[in-house]
Formats: sequence, C-alpha cells, structure tokens
Amino acid sequence: MSQKEVEVILTRQLASYLTMPIFVVDPEGSLLFYNEPAESILGHRFEETGELPLADWATMFRPTDENGVDLPSEQLPLVIALKRQRPSHGHFRIVGLDGKLRCLEVTAVPLIGQANRFLGALAIFWEMENG
Repeated sequence: MSQKEVEVILTRQLASYLTMPIFVVDPEGSLLFYNEPAESILGHRFEETGELPLADWATMFRPTDENGVDLPSEQLPLVIALKRQRPSHGHFRIVGLDGKLRCLEVTAVPLIGQANRFLGALAIFWEMENG
C-alpha cells in the first residue's frame, strides 16, 4: 500500500466513525476504503475486497438504472465527481457481492486538499426501500 495524503488518511478515519455508508477513491479512481455500513450494502467486507482499480469496482456491483439497463461507469456519481471534480448525485441499483439487489441514492464529492490538491473523491450512499 502506497503512502496516502494526510487528508485521505483523515477522511478514512472519519468514515470509519460514521454510520452512513462511505466509499473513498484516489485521483485515479482506485478504491481506497469503504466503511462498515457500506459493507452491508455492498455485500462484502472491505478487508476481503481490498483496494481495487476503478475498472473493477465500477462494474463488480453491476450498476443499472430502474429498468435494469447497465449504467456505464461515466454515469455513476462517484466517477463524475472524480473525473469532473464537481459534486454529483444520482440513483441506481446494484447487485451486492452477496447477490442481493439494492436501490441506492448516492451523493459524491471531490476531495480537495490544502493548496487545492486533488486527492480523489468520496461517495455517501443510502439504500432506498423502493427504487
């Protein structure tokens, strides 16, 4: 594991204390961390998944729209926050690694550190009853 920026370390620390599901990626889009509340939605513990490149995590949960049509990664709020460095919000469905279909609302924001250093992005998401 490479050395992380202090702001990223603190973001991971904060996420580990919060009860809302949070997913954190680096500037290249590699998954750095998701917290325990996210584990129950994603269907797998972070310790078992580990860090992953964007191409893997953006497809492994099979994101789809409400009609079951696959969503390209460019339409995912976290990828928009990462690539365009602006906040994004959306809703979609995933199939967790436990095989369960879940409807999610997701808000993603870029992580901008001191001296305007781009450090990646984070997503906060909620599982919705009806999607």
